[in-house]
Amino acid sequence: MPRLSRLYFRPRLISALKGYKRQDFIHDLGAGVTVGVVALPLAMAFAIASGLKPEQGIFTAIVAGLAISAFGGSNVQIGGPAGAFIVIVYGIVERYGLTNLLISTALSGALLFAMGAMRLGALVRYMPITIVIGFTNCIAVLIALSQVRDLLGLKIDKLPGDFFAQIHAFASNIHTFNPYALAIGLSCLGGLFLWPRLFSPGTLLPAQVLEGITLRTASRMPGPILALVTLTIVAYVLQLPVETIGSRFGKIPQGLPTLALPPFSWESAKQLFIPTITIALLGAVESLLCARVADNLSDSPRHDPNQELMAQGIANIVSPMFGGMPATGTVARTVTSIRAGARTPIAGIVHALTLLVIVLVAAPLAEYIPLAALAGILLFVAWNMGEWHEFARLHKFSPQYRMVLLGTFFLTVVFDLTVAVEVGLLLACVFFIYRMSTLFRVEPHEASTDEVRVVRLYGSLFFGAVAKLEPIATSVGPATRAVVLEAHRLISMDTSGLDALEQLHRSLERQGVRLMLCDLNEQPRSLVERSGFKDVIGASNVFTDLLSAVSEAESFSSVPEQRVKRHLI
Repeated sequence: MPRLSRLYFRPRLISALKGYKRQDFIHDLGAGVTVGVVALPLAMAFAIASGLKPEQGIFTAIVAGLAISAFGGSNVQIGGPAGAFIVIVYGIVERYGLTNLLISTALSGALLFAMGAMRLGALVRYMPITIVIGFTNCIAVLIALSQVRDLLGLKIDKLPGDFFAQIHAFASNIHTFNPYALAIGLSCLGGLFLWPRLFSPGTLLPAQVLEGITLRTASRMPGPILALVTLTIVAYVLQLPVETIGSRFGKIPQGLPTLALPPFSWESAKQLFIPTITIALLGAVESLLCARVADNLSDSPRHDPNQELMAQGIANIVSPMFGGMPATGTVARTVTSIRAGARTPIAGIVHALTLLVIVLVAAPLAEYIPLAALAGILLFVAWNMGEWHEFARLHKFSPQYRMVLLGTFFLTVVFDLTVAVEVGLLLACVFFIYRMSTLFRVEPHEASTDEVRVVRLYGSLFFGAVAKLEPIATSVGPATRAVVLEAHRLISMDTSGLDALEQLHRSLERQGVRLMLCDLNEQPRSLVERSGFKDVIGASNVFTDLLSAVSEAESFSSVPEQRVKRHLI
């Protein structure tokens, strides 16, 4: 335990239990059961869409959800399998196989824990919002695309992972279209859109009807569960010829699988470097974005990003031991938990235990669920995941903003998330450097004369802006005796900027012109002193104010001092 304390391992559960009251438990119990019921169809749907068995999604929600709530840094975040992982997991399973997915998930868990232990959680917040919007919208599109097979009931044995290959597979097998599957899928999708609006005042039902106790109680029933149960009964009673969980995957086992470590070798680990980084990166971004959403929606203390990353790491290390998939914080289930009254991580623990009870009691019933109904649920998830309004607003932003967002979006489609984020970050950095370089300015001061040239520096003198200093040396006249750099508005300077000053000093020195600095702010002044540049140009050439610098320049020039002072005034 002392070792963990040096790592600042402080699960939010420990502080939340201090002063925990019976009323808190009642709220957490109700919220946990509610979100547990909601999580059941989502966990199965995410696993199936990822190319895994439905029980693997449920096991992930139980094991990883329990670990994230028990060890996490947020009071109300709910963890488990997430829609954002569908495309990533499907590609890894197709390319490397299930065993290597388990290894990659465990390795990403170790990486996430290390990031949290080294207190790098705050760095994830530096991800540009354009990249987050770009890959989130693209993942939503890819999730929707992956559900076309089950929505249309197409007979495709194995759906390829590539975007264009999937389009080709759909077109080649469109003759196997099943209208019953489409009817179930669209009914599910339409019901999910309609259900929450049905009980909103001023919508479909009159206010007098909404006052009924029965309808008010029905309005609290989770839409996905209602749609799943209703459509499963309809398909079973009418004996509709649609594919179900049982016909494709068989029965879901009652109980958790035996704990087993996935086989590990360094050869496999080296091949899985990119998938591991992808899972860890996406897990970190998703979990911390979810935690920030939870902070805004609840009155709980703000989350600890480093503790949250360590909890995500533990969850992703443990999940593969039960045959589970990658896990992270989930916005939809977290919001559901908050709205149901969750107050502490106990709600997340109850959510995991609720799923366990459902598996132990009612797992065999899941085999009758139509896959088209799960496709409808995932299409609803994809719609809510995407920030589609951002595309409509693109014309209001700069070309650089549009390029990063759209570039990330299309690169995720054509290649994968890792390539898209890498290129997106590169473009964001290039555009940031360009923007910062445009903010640095070199302007003549009104106090300049033929013999004493005064120049104002604005902004940040860094490697992207140093070229703007070069014209100073080439533009001095034959009568110039001193160049004064007034740096009151120079907020920062890097070593490249310092090197540019040294080159300017040497160029002016060869022309017999003296370089003088004045009114340096703290960071540039510290760099000038620490680097020894102050000694190079001489301490007598560094001044605290412009008047002193110009007065000194006056002492060896032919410019009348009063004339300079009048310009300054």
